[in-house]
Amino acid sequence: MAKRAVFLDRDGVLNVEAGYIRNVEDLILIPKVAQAVRKLNDLGLFCCLVSNQSGPARNYYPISHVEALHERLCKLLTEEAGAKLDALYYCPYLSPPAGGINPEFTGWSTWRKPNTGMLVAAAWEHDLDLKQSFMIGDKATDVDMAHNAGLTGILVTTGYGGKVLKGSYQHPTKPDYIAKDLSEAVTWISKQTKKNTS
Repeated sequence: MAKRAVFLDRDGVLNVEAGYIRNVEDLILIPKVAQAVRKLNDLGLFCCLVSNQSGPARNYYPISHVEALHERLCKLLTEEAGAKLDALYYCPYLSPPAGGINPEFTGWSTWRKPNTGMLVAAAWEHDLDLKQSFMIGDKATDVDMAHNAGLTGILVTTGYGGKVLKGSYQHPTKPDYIAKDLSEAVTWISKQTKKNTS
C-alpha cells in the first residue's frame, strides 16, 4: 500500500535561512526542528527533503558541497532528537535567464520548484501516495508545487514565509494551512492523520 509522506523544504524550514551557505558549519537548525522531524518519524510518515539548490548552477560551489551540507543536516537531526530523513532530493539546475552559468547544471529542469519532478521521483522510488501527502515550505513556489501535484501545501512563517504572506516576496499563494514553524505544522499534520484514520 502506498505510504503517506511529508515533504520538507530545507532552507527556512529545517535550517536557518542564510542565503547560499558557503561554509558547512553555517548550516544551523531552526529551534525544535529535530524534535518535529522525530515526531513525523514516530507517526510513521515518510520524511523527504525536496529542495531547490541552484548554487552549483550559479558556480558558487560544487555539488559535493550541497552533499556535505545535507550530511551535516542529517547529523544534526540525529544528534538532537534521533530524527531522520528517509530520502533527500534536490535540484541543482537553473535556466540561463534565471542565472545558471555552469554548463553542467544550466538548463530547464522538471525538478525545479514549482515543477513536480522531485515529488514524482520520490513517489515512484518509494511508493508514496502524493494525494494523501503534505508539503511544508516557506515559499510560494513550495505551496505551488504541492498543489501542482495534488498535495496539501503548508506555509511556515520561518524563512521567507512571513514575506510571502505580506506580499513582499515571490507572488500570492493560497496555502492549505499556515504555521509559525515546522513544529506547529507537524502538530497540525498529526491531527489530520488521526482524523483520517479514526
